[in-house]
Amino acid sequence: MTRLLALPLLTLALTLVACGGTTPTDSGAGDSPNNALLCAQVTSSAGLTGAARPTAAAPSGWAAPHVPGQVLVASGTLSTQGLSVLSTVRTQQVTPELRLAWTPAGETDAAFAARLAAAGLRVQPNFIYQPLALPNDPGYPGNGGVADPAGATQDYLNRIHVAGAWGVLEAQGKMPVGALTALLDTGVDASHPDLEGRLLPGVTFMGTASLADATGHGTATAGLLGAATNNGLGLAGVTWTGRTVLSVNVQCGGGITTAALAQGLAYAVAQGAKVINMSLGVSGNPGDAELEAALDRAAESAVLVAAAGNTSGDGVYYPASNPNVIAVGALGARDDELACYSARPNDTRKRALDIVAPGGAGAGACPGATPDEDLLVLAPGGGYQRSAGTSEAAPLVSGVAALMRAANPALTAAQTRERLLASVDRSGGLPRLDAEAAMRAATR
Repeated sequence: MTRLLALPLLTLALTLVACGGTTPTDSGAGDSPNNALLCAQVTSSAGLTGAARPTAAAPSGWAAPHVPGQVLVASGTLSTQGLSVLSTVRTQQVTPELRLAWTPAGETDAAFAARLAAAGLRVQPNFIYQPLALPNDPGYPGNGGVADPAGATQDYLNRIHVAGAWGVLEAQGKMPVGALTALLDTGVDASHPDLEGRLLPGVTFMGTASLADATGHGTATAGLLGAATNNGLGLAGVTWTGRTVLSVNVQCGGGITTAALAQGLAYAVAQGAKVINMSLGVSGNPGDAELEAALDRAAESAVLVAAAGNTSGDGVYYPASNPNVIAVGALGARDDELACYSARPNDTRKRALDIVAPGGAGAGACPGATPDEDLLVLAPGGGYQRSAGTSEAAPLVSGVAALMRAANPALTAAQTRERLLASVDRSGGLPRLDAEAAMRAATR
């Protein structure tokens, strides 16, 4: 089943890649910019565990997986002759003890390394390591896909470099567990097998005692952020594991009220939520002073994330347009283009998108979009479905923010927001979510 929620509610999407960063553009010699590409895969902290410590790369080392076109040089071995050789090539200081050198055109890495070694430098390949474990969930890319929709996978995880983010934590000996995250939404199907062990006791502010998800929207949002990962079932969530997802049902009948949202925000903060996801909104700011005040109070301790909206001509929706909220737009089938439905600034409502993440192509709404380009999400009743919207994009951003705050608990909400937004990939012109870069920024 494919759906596109056209107004208040949206969902999110994830991706995994081996390494973030941008390709260096400086073709001259000397130091490259700090944003140069330093890796091609995730480096594992266990790469040399139990092995003798090598002093130099053996000749066979160049046959092992390594980043092509790069050589590592121990800075402590720099001699006058070595400095002379390096002065003619592009280099970058990686750490005080280690410098990266790019192999000149027309020369093999091994030959370049041999020339540097002859000048008295200690050199080796920039080896590639793999994470010690990748999720065994069928929906994780490369694992065959879920049974229904047949063969569907979470390709969006690769697009946001989630595996790289997990690798950063792994290198620090940590599990990819997110900080407490509240989902202000339509409730969650707590019986879904792919949410087992992830949910804290939920709460409702919808005027009834029901915690159930009547629309499936909240269940989809919860799965994108927090589906139980590496459990051999269904999907992989951005935050992998841990009972750290708090469902706050704020839907009252056919809508969501100021009172319910204000209560939900206050409750989430009182429970210690470090991130609050709001895949909801309304076109234009209605002048809701009370909600504005509630958002401002919540932002003092929690990172606030909201879907920007699902109509492209109405500007960024509220509450995403609140300056303390991260406004999330949706990428379609390609990373360098907004989905046709995604909200964006216009001449009268100039609030910009803070960040964009995969939201699905919008089958049925966007010309040429097909169902298999929408995001694979959880569905109530233990199933899975395709879905699209900025609602799908927002929980991906929230999940990364939650990983950041768990990896570095000393970060304030404001610092987390700043580092998250400063780590986006703008190579295609849009501020694209880069989970690995965000995790490196959080842990530096």
